[in-house]
Amino acid sequence: MLSHMDAQQALADLTEISSQIQAAAVFDDEGRVAASTLGDPDRANEFVRAASDLLAQAEGIAAANGPLVQLEIATLEGSVFVVRDGKRRIVATTGPEPTVGLVFYDLKSALRQLSAKAERKTPARKRATRKTSTKKTTAAAAKKKPATRPKKPDAS
Repeated sequence: MLSHMDAQQALADLTEISSQIQAAAVFDDEGRVAASTLGDPDRANEFVRAASDLLAQAEGIAAANGPLVQLEIATLEGSVFVVRDGKRRIVATTGPEPTVGLVFYDLKSALRQLSAKAERKTPARKRATRKTSTKKTTAAAAKKKPATRPKKPDAS
């Protein structure tokens, strides 16, 4: 599941940079809402459910062309955008006649921001460490003479 705080921050950043977006939500492939700009959780769930349905219907039509990555539905009152990146999804609404390419770019950037945060939070695999004998290391270090540097000739 997506981190609620990360998803909420991604939406805050999105609405700050994109004045065209009126409402937005981040959700996963099972329809679970990670964050939303809507104040009411029931409205957010309904919004995400409608976006999932739109995506499923559009995929049914465009099935021969491969998986659908982005979708815009335009009406006289405004547009609905849905973008998918792996298991993550984002849906947003705008007013009429938005700058479509810019809205898609902003939505994809928000999803990339979430992916980058998720990768940073994934713990790195610990390396196996070899134990060495401290006596051998210390004895070897004691026998070693410090390296001397050859003197440079004068440039006179």
